[in-house]
Amino acid sequence: MSDPAIAANGLRKSYGETTVLDGIDIHVPAGTIYSLLGPNGAGKTTAVKILSTLISPDPASGPLRVGGHDLTTDPQAVRAAIGVTGQFSAVDGLITGEENMLLMADLNHLPRGEGRRVTAELLERFDLTQAAKKPASTYSGGMKRRLDIAMTLVGNPKIIFLDEPTTGLDPRSRHTMWQIIRELVTDGVTVFLTTQYLEEADQLADRIAVLTNGKIAAQGSAEELKRLIPGGHVQLRFTDPAAYQTAALTLREATRDDQALTLRIPSDGTQRELRTILDRLDAAGTEADELTVHTPDLDDVFFALTSTTSIPAQPAQPKEAVR
Repeated sequence: MSDPAIAANGLRKSYGETTVLDGIDIHVPAGTIYSLLGPNGAGKTTAVKILSTLISPDPASGPLRVGGHDLTTDPQAVRAAIGVTGQFSAVDGLITGEENMLLMADLNHLPRGEGRRVTAELLERFDLTQAAKKPASTYSGGMKRRLDIAMTLVGNPKIIFLDEPTTGLDPRSRHTMWQIIRELVTDGVTVFLTTQYLEEADQLADRIAVLTNGKIAAQGSAEELKRLIPGGHVQLRFTDPAAYQTAALTLREATRDDQALTLRIPSDGTQRELRTILDRLDAAGTEADELTVHTPDLDDVFFALTSTTSIPAQPAQPKEAVR
């Protein structure tokens, strides 16, 4: 297996007596999207600043490697491997989009001809060619964000840090940005994403970590995190009252709704549990007309993990919507 794009062990950062990051571990495989979630002040931006060499970690931090390079002993090599798009746009509104791109090409020490070629390619890729000669101050929020990421790509980074890249964008622009991020990963880029939009992490991330009080409360895929929260269930709907009664007698642990002819069985929605339920119905010689799996969403996970570092002891109220 190839080395991870980011491997941070025991990452710590304090300001005086205030601990911002309390020994967190972050491991991001190459070519994936890793999302760091957390409330305001949780330390998401601090983690990005450290991993992108903008600020130093505490000396007590463990080994920190980004792009295969040691963060503390070889920061210049790390900078050569990464690109950063921060919370606030780095676009200069006084010059054109094309001039912003060419400026980045100069900062990356690209020869003039190569800089113009890369600029033209990226402006076309991000659908900014027609606006290239216009001052960036005239761009919409979505256009500025696309230009911001295009500028980040001038140096052909293998790892990109996106710190809340869609904040303030309208839903259409946000979905456009999601597609751009997916295309970057298809091209082999690793994306480290911080966001406050839970749907964004759910849609994009291969792995999600929830940061609270300077610690990672939980991490895993979106589906793995959802299963941490009680309240998941399988719902069976019947149209034949006789089949419903047979199933109810077979699945005695189910909650009955005799009027709607539905049964609700507590479940985390795994394939093994679904197979067990269906096998029991088969053995009883009956089957449901409709089966739906209901799981808590990332909102439930976020609120549960950021209100306390432990999972609530009492099951959450089941959701009516199919997740």
